[in-house]
Amino acid sequence: MKILLVDDEPLALSRLQRLLGSLGYTEITTATSGIEALKITTKTQFDLVFLDISMAEIDGIELGYALRYADENLAIIYQTAHENHALKAFDVGAIDYLLKPYSLESLKRSIARGTSKMAESKEELRFISKAGNNHYLLKPEDIYYIKADLTEVIFRSDKGFSYYPKKISDLEALFAPYGFLRVHRSYLINLNRIKEMETIDQSRISFTFEGIKESIESSKEGAKHFRHLFKELTS
Repeated sequence: MKILLVDDEPLALSRLQRLLGSLGYTEITTATSGIEALKITTKTQFDLVFLDISMAEIDGIELGYALRYADENLAIIYQTAHENHALKAFDVGAIDYLLKPYSLESLKRSIARGTSKMAESKEELRFISKAGNNHYLLKPEDIYYIKADLTEVIFRSDKGFSYYPKKISDLEALFAPYGFLRVHRSYLINLNRIKEMETIDQSRISFTFEGIKESIESSKEGAKHFRHLFKELTS
């Protein structure tokens, strides 16, 4: 397991590295700031990262969002001396939260708990999307539709519009098991969130959704694909 440690206190960083070493973990990389951590993660992919919350320049919460935005499979364990950060930590999607000073046994339990949650998270698809300075942790069922936008996509959810750094072609197969269908070169729609359908010109289909006002229009091929699928499901 590749582990990244991020803490701007050298003593805390060396102590955590020593504790992890005593548990048999050897593939450990350290960073003393959020900026350094971001540079490291552009070159190396990690399985688990320990983040301190109170750091200068980029705090652990902001850094956690940035790291999960780049890699939704990254597991995060927060460590801090302040209890009042716990809610924000779990908003990022952290798998655990350690309160300093913690013991070797507490660290061992946290990693075991985290390993279990890492296995579960592979079955539960979640995405960190971004809208300005805000980040959202979304499940497929939270999303009404996905719109292509150059090298990114836009997720439309109850939280509004947010960006995710993948092409729509990369997401089509990933979202298919969750009821999403490509009805246009620029759109994937969640069939489970459809409210009404209306046939429009050239046999295309206009889709509206429960809970939002906008509609999505299919292409001719997309409408044909939808009708074929619907026929198969109802035959």
